[in-house]
Amino acid sequence: MTLAPDRGDDLAALDDATLERALLRMHLIRKFEETAEASYMRGLIHGTMHLSIGQEASAVGTALALAPDDYILSTHRGHGHCIAKGGDVARMLAEFFGKETGYCRGRGGSMHIADVEGGNLGANGIVAGGLPIAVGVGLSIRMQRLPRVCMVYFGDGATNEGAFHEALNMASIWSLPIVFVCENNHYGMSMDIAKAMAVENVADRAAAYAMPGVIVDGNDLPAVAAAAQRAVERARAGDGPTLLECKTYRIRGHSKSDRNLYRTKEEIEAWRSRDPIARFAGELLDAGRLDAAALARIEREAQAAIDAALEFAKSSPPPDPAHLTHDVYAA
Repeated sequence: MTLAPDRGDDLAALDDATLERALLRMHLIRKFEETAEASYMRGLIHGTMHLSIGQEASAVGTALALAPDDYILSTHRGHGHCIAKGGDVARMLAEFFGKETGYCRGRGGSMHIADVEGGNLGANGIVAGGLPIAVGVGLSIRMQRLPRVCMVYFGDGATNEGAFHEALNMASIWSLPIVFVCENNHYGMSMDIAKAMAVENVADRAAAYAMPGVIVDGNDLPAVAAAAQRAVERARAGDGPTLLECKTYRIRGHSKSDRNLYRTKEEIEAWRSRDPIARFAGELLDAGRLDAAALARIEREAQAAIDAALEFAKSSPPPDPAHLTHDVYAA
């Protein structure tokens, strides 16, 4: 296991256009999640959802290292990953609303949004469910001799599933071009990760599979981007997978049914003070990379995009019941 190197010039390594895009996507994720939550509370969305408020730097920072034709696989808490990979927030909200214009024509909903054309091979409602799929994707890349990488996201709770260990083992044996990104938000549903692992860090487990295990502050976007860039370059060069652990925190509960009885208000507020968006914006301002007017403009752009997406979702047609069995297959 290794700590990410001293961040030093991580911010300087990113050009202004990349920094603006990163901040815009962080705002888009936050505002998307807040809009989804508000829509749920108003009864416009049914079922449940898993929000990633507080984890924006982890999603955006890792995705910055990817090329447009690289792949990602996501989790039940995957809205941020889709947006970070360049997903259309209008089609995402339409999917949330169960509309025909959604990415999966309203059939997937919150936990199964996919944008195959954009390289997002789909979110997965099964804990650790994306990990074995990533091995298959990595093997496909390898066999086709493509210069691509697969990045798979999962939470700390997934690292106690057998699929995690099997996937890392096989990926290492075959030197597959995979970056395993653990978003360690400290809780597997309602259990503190410290009570569920015998080792201190998820990244410590990488040593058992002869791959680098890297820990990074998941709320520090430039540091996440730098660590992800190294992992992606290693995978693309044919040197095999990396386990990247982003230490972060979800401000909201596990899902909308979570009453948050297992953690204190003080703990939540302490992490809220480390908000990744405010932190990144402040850093850009202090470094003279963006001024206050630019920061305000970017946030307005994000809000306008979400407002338009919400109207698109609400006005889109529902699926035709006559097509209920379309795209349904049985072996």
